[in-house]
Amino acid sequence: MAKETILKVPDIVCGGCADSIKNALGKMDGIEEIKVNVEEKTVTVEHGEQISRENLEAALDDIGFSVA
Repeated sequence: MAKETILKVPDIVCGGCADSIKNALGKMDGIEEIKVNVEEKTVTVEHGEQISRENLEAALDDIGFSVA
């Protein structure tokens, strides 16, 4: 069963940011769905049990987005 993790990412300012995030997280095994809300500055990820919040935060950090 998929887990849902919601991350607050203050550096999201545009659709390009959203695309970068979806692209980076989409490369991870076990990601089922990624939703980026630019206005609320949130990333909602549905993923398998093998992926932790820390894995997601590290992937975002690698592309220059820090998680609040």
